[in-house]
Amino acid sequence: MGILEENEHLENLDKQYIWHPFTQMKDWLDEKPVIISGGRDCFIEDIYGNWYLDGVSSLWVNIHGHRKKEIDEAIKEQLDKIAHSTMLGLSNIPAIKLAERLIILLDSKLKVQSSALSKVFYSDNGSTAVEVALKMAFQYWQHQGLKNRTSFLSLNNAYHGDTLGAVSVGGIDVFHKAFGPLLFKTYKTPSPYCYRCELGLNYPECGLSCLNEMEKIIRENAEGIAAVIIEPLVQAAGGMVVAPEGYLRGVRELCTKYNLLLIADEVATGFGRTGKMFACEHEAVLPDIICLSKGITGGYLPLAATIAKEDIYNAFLGEFKDLMTFFHGHSYTGNPLGCAAALACLDIFERENTIGNLRPKIELLESFLKEVSGLDHVGNVRNKGLMAGIELVRDKKTKEPYALEERMGWKVAYYARGRGVFIRPLGNVIIIMPPLAIQIENLEQLLRVIREGIVSVTAS
Repeated sequence: MGILEENEHLENLDKQYIWHPFTQMKDWLDEKPVIISGGRDCFIEDIYGNWYLDGVSSLWVNIHGHRKKEIDEAIKEQLDKIAHSTMLGLSNIPAIKLAERLIILLDSKLKVQSSALSKVFYSDNGSTAVEVALKMAFQYWQHQGLKNRTSFLSLNNAYHGDTLGAVSVGGIDVFHKAFGPLLFKTYKTPSPYCYRCELGLNYPECGLSCLNEMEKIIRENAEGIAAVIIEPLVQAAGGMVVAPEGYLRGVRELCTKYNLLLIADEVATGFGRTGKMFACEHEAVLPDIICLSKGITGGYLPLAATIAKEDIYNAFLGEFKDLMTFFHGHSYTGNPLGCAAALACLDIFERENTIGNLRPKIELLESFLKEVSGLDHVGNVRNKGLMAGIELVRDKKTKEPYALEERMGWKVAYYARGRGVFIRPLGNVIIIMPPLAIQIENLEQLLRVIREGIVSVTAS
């Protein structure tokens, strides 16, 4: 079988056997699939030898580029020792070292001297990290004797993952509505989506009225709420919606005022994406529980960590007969290969000054966003660090969106793909989220192709 025949065979096998996530398979079956066979730096290669600039960090996970020598070597070194052993009744060296490293990192970045985040619970992806946090928060209050604290408060337009607990605290109808009958009841508060304010107000004249709405819900229901869960600063899957300054700090203050736990879902925003190691740093906020995943291994292996304060952990300490154990776990909890990759990833952050080197890239991105904001069909642009969204609209004056079936975001993505750039939109929002290690010239290429795509698609 020749190379062409083999590639076509792979394409047919994909269509015959694979069900792709977040994909309308009827459309997929009508398209020629792109099958990735390799990668290098910030580029990925398909089976025909075509290279694409990875404009979405392989779904927001890649930090330092593909085939990063130090991470490759760390995994190989660990593989020569052991690939996996359970943490149910055992431990392993990389998991221990990584836990210490994460706690020290959080303590230094969030500048906390007391009541710090101090206990790491491993799982394997962002959704499960959130499930762990929800169950921890719920059971914490049960152990405290506050049996009525069984619900959660989350934001409209929120996304915390696809497992049922995470979906229950989500707020994006297109993703979550179909599963409504399966979900537990939660309280929802307005999203800080200033471009399409749910309250019909304008920032900053609004005085952050969305926080007032949140307080109203909390005040009326505090005795039944275990925790508030938010994506700090950026609702990523909601369309890169960036909260206005002071909002995150205001949420922390409300949780403190009403004695509620604050869960910070930093799965998407963590590890440098917002220009700081953690989004909570921007407003000096210390959550009670933080969820980390995606970039934790540099985009190499599935790994997640839910990190809680000491007093939450202490509430689970008791006699065996009291059944105060946190009954939750995963087969691959604390996987040694994943933890070894994460340790190498953190080493690279330090050695290459990854965060410090972001400033010129962020400035280039923000200059580009300011420029494209003047295009006729760009309604809004927003970013925090290297997380950015460009919202396309049919009518700039009225903010009328394009109809879903017009697939305007996808048309821009297909345009870009034909010019060697891979991006993936969220509806009418063009998402920009490249690896942090992207070189300036490659970032310029990414932005240039996106602009050309927007102009071409909206003009037609």
